[in-house]
Amino acid sequence: MFKITCLNSIAHVGLELFSGQYEQTDRFDEATAALVRSAAMHELELPASLEAIARAGAGVNNIPLDKCAEQGIVVFNTPGANANGVKELVVAGLLLSSRDIVEGIHWVKTVETDPGLDKLVEKNKAKFAGIEIRGKKIGVIGLGAVGILVANAANNLDMEVYGYDPFISVDAAWKLSKHVKHCRSLDEIYRECDFITVHIPLTDSTKAMFNQEAFALMKNGVNLLNFSRDSLFNDDDLLAALASGKVNRYVTDFPNAKVAGVKGVIAIPHLGASTIESEDTCAIMAVEQIMDYLENGNIRNSVNYPDCDMGRCGSAGRIAINYQNIPNMLSQFTTILSKNNINISNMINKSRGVWAYAIVDIDSPTTDDVIQSIRNIKDVLRVRAIK
Repeated sequence: MFKITCLNSIAHVGLELFSGQYEQTDRFDEATAALVRSAAMHELELPASLEAIARAGAGVNNIPLDKCAEQGIVVFNTPGANANGVKELVVAGLLLSSRDIVEGIHWVKTVETDPGLDKLVEKNKAKFAGIEIRGKKIGVIGLGAVGILVANAANNLDMEVYGYDPFISVDAAWKLSKHVKHCRSLDEIYRECDFITVHIPLTDSTKAMFNQEAFALMKNGVNLLNFSRDSLFNDDDLLAALASGKVNRYVTDFPNAKVAGVKGVIAIPHLGASTIESEDTCAIMAVEQIMDYLENGNIRNSVNYPDCDMGRCGSAGRIAINYQNIPNMLSQFTTILSKNNINISNMINKSRGVWAYAIVDIDSPTTDDVIQSIRNIKDVLRVRAIK
């Protein structure tokens, strides 16, 4: 019996996919796998029983990836599952930044009981005039699942779209509109664009990358949209750029105490993936990945181990091994199997940095002695008898 715990509310449409061999539990200390959205896991003690964590969403900054990898715990995310929901909010943010809609709505609330409201509206509406986005230049930094959708949507809104992503995949490139201009440097985005929207992960190299130096290169009065991560922006430098007029508006889905309420900031309470459709899709994808890993040993969309897929097991046995990526490991696995007169019918082995994963199909049932012998090999982190 696999025990599943949810550290956040997970859409029922996903949870109902679990078959009778799964049991939901509130006890993290006995869980085989955990489903999570935004719950902070860095300070949690990871139980020995835990084999997998699935993030119902894309960002995994709330999960201790290295700590999990060291214990042979595979961490999954659901890239692209909420991309359309985020894209639609980015489009909304784009319009909010170009037209003074928010301030206009706030003003109406201050006079909504005035009997002469209609006359006041006509007298004051010029205060909230904005610009149209048609024909304006927008830079899309990061052309992953969300960035591509945003770039294509902006193109359909008759904007001039500039895209930057030095790591764009072949599949992503095929999905991108031919009208998107490919930029070879961020400087070109900064120099040319009236709007800049950011869709990149938060890493050591991208933290606070939007700072005084970056703002100085941008057009005066640029509108910035951040639907990726709060810490991509240096708050102090951003506030200075807003005060000077270098940045006209900053739309963020990640408000914090420094920027919320500042003139020119439109703060949205992290609603990017907060649609029924996104939550359902993320939950389904996360549950399916957990089930495939626990039942078949397959890894799809892991963020700390390599993807590794052998489909359903048609052999008498299957063994899954998480280990450190060092020389001579495979030969040790095969030697143990050979000594026990076990023939390998199929095998796949992949590595990702210092971590590696192998799936071995064998022609006879797996025994506890064989599993223990492999587990005893130095630098093996986890061994599972899938079948």
